[in-house]
Amino acid sequence: MVVELTKENFEQVVTDNDMVIVDFWAPWCGPCQSFAPVYEQTAEKFPDAVFAKVNTEDQQEIAAAFQIRSIPTLMAFRDKVIVFSQPGALPGNALEQVVDQVKALDMEEVHRQIAAESNATAEPSPA
Repeated sequence: MVVELTKENFEQVVTDNDMVIVDFWAPWCGPCQSFAPVYEQTAEKFPDAVFAKVNTEDQQEIAAAFQIRSIPTLMAFRDKVIVFSQPGALPGNALEQVVDQVKALDMEEVHRQIAAESNATAEPSPA
C-alpha cells in the first residue's frame, strides 16, 4: 500500500513509523509516471515499511522543505532521520536493494554519527 503524504500527515507518518520510503513526484513528470508501478510493486514486497508519495505540485511546502530540485526523488527515513536521498527513477531491483540497505542500517550507529557531527559543528573553531 502506498500512502499519499500531505503537510497535514507528513510528520505523523514519518514519526510513527520506523521506516518510510518517500517518492517525490508530479503528475506532468513522464519518468514519475513510469516509476509509479515499479514503486507500488516494490511496496507490496515490503509490508514492514511505509511507502509514501508526495505530489510536489499539491505539496509545494514539503518539496521546498526538503529542497527537491528534480523529480522523481526518492528519500528514505529511519527513526525520523533521512538515510537515503537520490533523484531519478530506479529500476525495481535497484529500489529493492535500497530498501534492503535502509532496513539493514544500524540506527544506533547512525544516531552516534549524527551526535558526533552536531558536536563537531557546535564547537567554536580556533581563530
